[in-house]
Amino acid sequence: MIQTPYLLFLGDAPDPLAAKVAQGIKDWRPENAVGQFRMDGCKADMKLPDMTLAEAKEAGAKTLVIGVANRGGVISQAWKKVLIAALEEGFDLASGLHNLLRDEEDLVAVAKATGQTLHDVRVPSVKYPIANGEKRSGKRCLAVGTDCSVGKMYTAMAMDAEMRERGMKSTFRATGQTGILITGDGVPLDAVIADFMAGSIEWLTPDNDDDHWDLIEGQGSLFHVSYSGVTMALIHGGQPDALILCHEPTRDHMRGLPGYQPPSLETLRDTALPLARVGNPACEVVGISVNTQHMGEDEAKAYLAEVEERLGLPATDPYRFGSAKLVDALAAMG
Repeated sequence: MIQTPYLLFLGDAPDPLAAKVAQGIKDWRPENAVGQFRMDGCKADMKLPDMTLAEAKEAGAKTLVIGVANRGGVISQAWKKVLIAALEEGFDLASGLHNLLRDEEDLVAVAKATGQTLHDVRVPSVKYPIANGEKRSGKRCLAVGTDCSVGKMYTAMAMDAEMRERGMKSTFRATGQTGILITGDGVPLDAVIADFMAGSIEWLTPDNDDDHWDLIEGQGSLFHVSYSGVTMALIHGGQPDALILCHEPTRDHMRGLPGYQPPSLETLRDTALPLARVGNPACEVVGISVNTQHMGEDEAKAYLAEVEERLGLPATDPYRFGSAKLVDALAAMG
């Protein structure tokens, strides 16, 4: 188990979205976030106290969590100095990067010498099966996005919290490093061997009560040439009964791909639904989640109203305005 609370390491994140791991922990498990550590040039800010390692230790932090999800998931030499100092200060380290802590000989040596632990959460710990496509009992909801980092995890977590408040049977199923660090378990899907990705999601969402919903954390986008594979695995392995379309309307290009434009919500609907019906012919698109963080409140409300009118589906920003509309749509499915 990863010891809490955490000091969130933001490194030299080039923009707030690059620190989405830290943001997710801060938003959904604030009691676990003592403070943040930022290097020179960091463009992210979790609005937590900026702390030195010694100050964080004094405040009770036990684990330094790498809160940055950079392209390729690499640990830079500049970060190394901080990570080594953290181990020497008595912190464990936790990371969801593809570049594993355990593969860095200097970090391993210092951890051994200091008696600290290295936690790599992006490492599959289960021998997953190949998907068999057999229908499972219970219900499943999957968020799919027009792009990466548009709020798929936030949508599922907000819906899960609302459903629990209503006394509905619900479980958030983490499929990425942020969700795993927040909840303590899940499948690190993008680190699973390709042939077993869909099977890992079948394993993650097993048979359940007929009125129980699994809220599956979405990953990637069918329209992102770098990360579409994980999305397909979720769509087929998850066999969702309900899809939530997720969108960030202010982007002028796909995340990390300046030459590619985000698709429309209609294009996402018309692409994702037929693919979902391969595994579950009864699947329906039931709602729309819009990330309006870069819009004023009136602008956001007007946009949501326009989307509802255009697509004939309930639309909300579940983090800003609540997820009740989306949960109502699931409840109406029986």
